[in-house]
Amino acid sequence: MNTHDFRFHGADLRAMPSGALHWPGEDLLVVSDLHFGKSARLSAVGGAALPPYETRETLLKLDADLEATQASQVICLGDSFDAIGIADELPEDDRLWILRLQAGRRWIWIEGNHDPDPAALGGTHLAEARIGPLLFRHIAQEGASAEVSGHYHPKALLNLRGRRLSRPCFLIDAVRLIMPAYGAYTGGLRCDRAPLNTMMGDGATAILTGPKPCALPMPRRALPAAVPPGTMRR
Repeated sequence: MNTHDFRFHGADLRAMPSGALHWPGEDLLVVSDLHFGKSARLSAVGGAALPPYETRETLLKLDADLEATQASQVICLGDSFDAIGIADELPEDDRLWILRLQAGRRWIWIEGNHDPDPAALGGTHLAEARIGPLLFRHIAQEGASAEVSGHYHPKALLNLRGRRLSRPCFLIDAVRLIMPAYGAYTGGLRCDRAPLNTMMGDGATAILTGPKPCALPMPRRALPAAVPPGTMRR
């Protein structure tokens, strides 16, 4: 599997194509913002219709990453469920799938703003977790160091050979690492917009997800608006 390997506060980490973070030295897989049950929650409140199989699509990806890494520890970095109590509303097959993935593993649910209460599934529910030099929490905090967080769903918009490319990305600077959203249909926030373009320090790097993750300086300036074909700029 193609990964982008990097070092962060003494930890040798791998950014995976899917948006998962692998820490081989700790036998740990980290995923953020799964948002299980998003389509069911939106349907219940009359929101935008999403394909009803978004949880299953996310579980397929997670299953494949656990098979590839054989990680014995998993951290779900908050907003694993799209609303309080939504875990109870998941189809039984999906609940059993989650329990199967948990079997034999240390599984930590970090609380997020969407799911501050413990899920009625296995694993441990924590506000934050420290493993070795790294601190794992859902939302980045000012003044933190060696922090791994999620919440913002960062993505990068690039202009490559006249074509625009948008991909979820990891953001890394000297003190923090912000994870991309792992769940299907979760959307994203461009890293050249507030608050990401101000909270990340000078020299920040974006690692784009995709078949072959690649690193580049974090885009900080918004691209100009697209010009329709045949339109002349002034």
